[in-house]
Amino acid sequence: MRAFVVTGPRRFAVEDVEPPVAAAGQVVVDVERAGVCGTDVEFFTGEMAYLHQGHAEYPMRLGHEWCGTVSAVGDGVDEAWIGRRATGDTMLGCGRCRRCLNGLQHVCEDRFEIGIRGGWPGALAERMAVPVTALHALPDTVDATAGALVEPGGNALRAVRGAALEAGARVLVLGPGTIGLLAARFALAHGAEVHIMGLSQRSLDFARTLGVHGAWTADRLPPLPFDAVIDASNAPGLPALALDLVEPGKRVVYIGLAGGPSTVDTRTMVLKDVTAVGVLSASPGLAGTIEHYASGSVDPRPLVAATVGLDEVGEVLAGSRPAGSGPGPKIHVDPRI
Repeated sequence: MRAFVVTGPRRFAVEDVEPPVAAAGQVVVDVERAGVCGTDVEFFTGEMAYLHQGHAEYPMRLGHEWCGTVSAVGDGVDEAWIGRRATGDTMLGCGRCRRCLNGLQHVCEDRFEIGIRGGWPGALAERMAVPVTALHALPDTVDATAGALVEPGGNALRAVRGAALEAGARVLVLGPGTIGLLAARFALAHGAEVHIMGLSQRSLDFARTLGVHGAWTADRLPPLPFDAVIDASNAPGLPALALDLVEPGKRVVYIGLAGGPSTVDTRTMVLKDVTAVGVLSASPGLAGTIEHYASGSVDPRPLVAATVGLDEVGEVLAGSRPAGSGPGPKIHVDPRI
């Protein structure tokens, strides 16, 4: 089968590789759609911390936002899965440690991360192997575009849950990328007044088409009381700004990761009596995201600007936008074209 392989910093190829075989407890998924995200770009450039911490190494096969159809099952797996459309969890815990046994497999010290950590091959390929325990079935009302947005949606939903928003609360989202815009959509579905802060007028104009109540650059942000601030950016200075902007006694949620260290003055946190929440992974938010997508309360599909084949992934990771792309931030890949 064909797969996109990163062989070193900014080195890649679409290769013919051996197709996966479902081991015991696993399934093989024929990939229908996969998303490209900032983590994939960091692996492509060689900047991703896992490469320097020993959690990942080249060559590697990226892709952790995906959906597809189960085509084969291994020993111990119900054959009823064959032919079912599904997406799945990126975080594959060991299943034995204290964290896994307490439902925290996404922070298991010995976890695999599909397409990211431990050498587990990802979804930028025609097929992939996945433990059946990681699967989430997709209803017919969730199409391929939305299905491959369940993983980023799970992250965004967890950020909104972490903000503990009540109906009518005012929330500020820092960063109009995929996670930030999805967080905005989930917050709107929760009945919140939603504002977004970003850098480019183009991205802010797009955010307005999604129904947010305000989209601002930093110099134009009005002095409103924010009941929650969600930092979905990669700017090292914004975690501290989030703390400055949130109302006393309220919440900041940190889901964005900067390329370098960011600092927060805990004296401000204490004196404002602020609750800070960190979010890693979509795992506890996947089922809820599918429910929102299936019901139509959140439609993530406008965020996808274009869908390309495997042969175009390298250009996308290098920063090129496909010709004819829409205004959204997300690029999808269909390995079949």
